[in-house]
Amino acid sequence: MRFMRAALRLARRNLGQTWPNPAVGSLIVSQDDRGGLHITGMGATERGGRPHAERVALDRAGEDARGATCYVTLEPCAHHGRTPPCAQALIDAGISRVMVGVGDPDSRVAGTGIGMLRAAGIRVETGILAAQAALVSAGHILRVRENRPFVTLKMALTADGMFAGRIPSEIAITGEETRAYVHMMRARHDAVLTGRGTVETDDPQLTCRLPGMADRSPVRVILDSRFSISSDIAMFAGGPPVWVAGLAAHSDNAGALEAAGARIIGIEGEAGRPGIAGVLRALAGEGITRLMVEAGGELGEAFLASGLVDEIVIARSPRTFAEIAPDAGEGRALPQLAALAESSGAGAYERVSTFTRGADTLTILRRKGLIAALLAHCQPS
Repeated sequence: MRFMRAALRLARRNLGQTWPNPAVGSLIVSQDDRGGLHITGMGATERGGRPHAERVALDRAGEDARGATCYVTLEPCAHHGRTPPCAQALIDAGISRVMVGVGDPDSRVAGTGIGMLRAAGIRVETGILAAQAALVSAGHILRVRENRPFVTLKMALTADGMFAGRIPSEIAITGEETRAYVHMMRARHDAVLTGRGTVETDDPQLTCRLPGMADRSPVRVILDSRFSISSDIAMFAGGPPVWVAGLAAHSDNAGALEAAGARIIGIEGEAGRPGIAGVLRALAGEGITRLMVEAGGELGEAFLASGLVDEIVIARSPRTFAEIAPDAGEGRALPQLAALAESSGAGAYERVSTFTRGADTLTILRRKGLIAALLAHCQPS
């Protein structure tokens, strides 16, 4: 188990950096003449999705891979893409045993990689720390099986459950330690999405600004039904790509945004706005596997109502709205989120963890049944 845990740690390091491919970790473990086990190669799928983790680990192990065991968080691929199949590379390297976290539900793999290994006489064991492996690959699994990315909703609330004031203005609800944690969250997602209202009020950058991690910033996505947002905003001043998603019927309005460098994504919708499911399908079609939502209350509640949010991160300040922003007018409440933060597992979400960053309390909630659904997707059909 310890070697698979190490492979999972390797995979987590590159979350947000490998899309449209999954972040995978792999170890090559060799046995010496005395029976001692040694890691002779390790690797993670590299940025942009190539090379794959197994290829990196094999290259580092060299001749020590012959007769060794490979630990890999996701079933080795079996199809020819820009590189030969990893299953064949493991066979050619003389690997004797492969320990797999979960199967790959991609129709080009879906048990074929494991079948190739077994046909070559390699012992294969599956389901090693399967729940953890499925969570690491959740974005990939959901994209290929449900045509949507894994969705994380992040919201900040005051002690009395407010998220903003009635007077539009930027309000810093949480402290510096929590904001640093949010920057790390951004680095582990392929894209971060916000709404037109948040852009107009806060003019955010939505980048990862931790020291030495600027190159891990995600794609920024603005949801703007009529493509009416100004191109004179901080996101267009440089940094990672900006995509603007809105109703296809209004895409003729997007000329100025496109000229400013935005990628325009037209989506069909109803009632004058794109539906959440349609937005997620469109982003999955662009290769996004992990989406973080940082938005105002209206968009946040729309995502919750869709039933398509997989994890919620609620950052709660110990201060009331009046203490934080005495001049911002009456606060606006999000009772649904406040109730979720205080619940012990009622409803559609269960609490995963609660911890502190500085003076703030962060609660992570996960959709009930998510892991079971991911594991079901990973079973060969």
